[in-house]
Amino acid sequence: MGYSEKNVAGIFHNRADQYQYEPFLRFKKQGTYTPISWKEMQNMVIKTGLGLMSLGVKQNDLVSIFSENCWQWVVADLAVLSIGASDVPIYATNSGSEAAYIINDSTANVVFVSDADHLERLLSVRKQMNNLQHIISFDPVTTEDPTIIHIDRLMQIGEEFKDKTLFETRLQQIKEDDLATLIYTSGTTGQPKGVMLTHANFVANVMQCYASHPIIDHRDTSLALLPWSHSLGRTVSLYLMIHIGAVINLAENFSTVLQNMQEVRPTLVVSVPRLFEKIHAGVLSQVQKAPAMKKRLFDWAMSVADRAVDYRVQNRNLPAVLKIQYDLAEMLVYSKLRGALGMDRIRIFISGGGAIAVEIDRFFNSIGVPVHNGYGLTETSPVTNVNKFDAFEFGSVGPALPDTQIAIAQDGEILIKGPQVMKGYFNKPQETASSFTDDGWFMTGDIGRIDEQGCLFITDRKKDIIVTSGGKNISPQNIENTLVSDLLIEQAVIIGEGKKFLSSLIVPNFAELKNYAKEQGLSFDTHEDLIKKPEIVRLYEEKITLLMKEYARVEQIRKFTLLPREFSIENGELTPTLKLKRKVINELYKENIAAMYTE
Repeated sequence: MGYSEKNVAGIFHNRADQYQYEPFLRFKKQGTYTPISWKEMQNMVIKTGLGLMSLGVKQNDLVSIFSENCWQWVVADLAVLSIGASDVPIYATNSGSEAAYIINDSTANVVFVSDADHLERLLSVRKQMNNLQHIISFDPVTTEDPTIIHIDRLMQIGEEFKDKTLFETRLQQIKEDDLATLIYTSGTTGQPKGVMLTHANFVANVMQCYASHPIIDHRDTSLALLPWSHSLGRTVSLYLMIHIGAVINLAENFSTVLQNMQEVRPTLVVSVPRLFEKIHAGVLSQVQKAPAMKKRLFDWAMSVADRAVDYRVQNRNLPAVLKIQYDLAEMLVYSKLRGALGMDRIRIFISGGGAIAVEIDRFFNSIGVPVHNGYGLTETSPVTNVNKFDAFEFGSVGPALPDTQIAIAQDGEILIKGPQVMKGYFNKPQETASSFTDDGWFMTGDIGRIDEQGCLFITDRKKDIIVTSGGKNISPQNIENTLVSDLLIEQAVIIGEGKKFLSSLIVPNFAELKNYAKEQGLSFDTHEDLIKKPEIVRLYEEKITLLMKEYARVEQIRKFTLLPREFSIENGELTPTLKLKRKVINELYKENIAAMYTE
């Protein structure tokens, strides 16, 4: 029998009934990708759902998931939703106390954990969590504690559950306005808030994304790379894939993505700009090491690609001579490059969660990898805009999705209305009220403009804008994107709030920098040693001067400091989606910053 497709669980069960023994998801097991069929997944979801009901999970209860992406994550998520409960994902990188805050704030009384490490993090703060009754582990556990059980045992309890029809009843009773999830914004400032997203929010956003790219279908193969605890990963690389019936392949982690791309050769991928920056830097690095003849061929092919790309993304015919050159470059260079990167079958590569540098965006689109930059927030489920095949502008995040209205407030803030906009912040009526205008527009906190094609350009985060002591408003993100487009710069943060001029903290790409140092005959022992060398400081001075040449005088970087290690999630400098936490960075590096402003 068919289920209502106004809720996420109904869509999954309908597709499982339709595709049965075809592969639903593939994960890496002992070095090879191993499939789980739709039927197997559905059986596990039903048993887990019945198991949760036998533990006393009621409709509208909240159940937490503290884990990295894995097939068990999907089982837990779909089981919770199928029995009319809601889930509360926690980023796998969160500490025990951060997890405890979310579990307490959401009133979750059951939590799924992935492994011994996550279990340990929770047990270290268990006394702080009064509601918590059961912990279910994805990995086998050895413990005498009866409240901690393995997911296999939970499924067994589900199989023994007397009234099996209760699962069906609960599934049929889900209403579209029911809460599906609470996603806590990782927040670059303050305590995280629980964003209430309903089944209606998710389903609307899945259908909107599908309408923007109707070429995707059951024949597609995806690579899931973004955390499902994040709304972009959840909506686009999980629920949209379930809707179209695509095979979901799990990337092992961020560092193995290139290897996984080559193994899977996906047709659909959703990522953050960091991946494109890494791949782009890797390609340029390989070219640097290539023989002179190959280098010249690559440079020629890239100049052809750059001349052709604007025609290609706007579906215009190439001029005759350029078409001959492009076809030749496609045969000699682009096709081989896509093959080496595992991108030879890519139909759409979505970039979201932050701005992608235009030159990197142009590079991928020019070699035949369609990268479509999108935009949204956790509060909008998340997608509101995306570039698409029939409306594309470099530097923009494309037009609004169907049924989505975008307006620009007087101060430049982007305002949104649409069926994907959240119900509100959990138990925070004042914060909810203050994030909407009086006439119901959601205030994004981002600054932007809309061009005559209807494409939205994000110019900055309202709270990231730097106001210098001379009263000039400066957008740091554009300058940072320009800096990281250079092969020798891994990360960059612009400093200048209340200061006379702009400065920057720069993290070098150490793999490339070490090669350069060796070629120059410079000896060094550590990263600290290397970045202090006058020749290296001079190299970065020249680089930055060149990169800044298009910027206005007030936007020029006058001073910079090279740092010996990357900003990381573990040190609290990046959010789980790799955005800079400016406040934390300013505090951690205050001495370095002060030194740049000491006369």
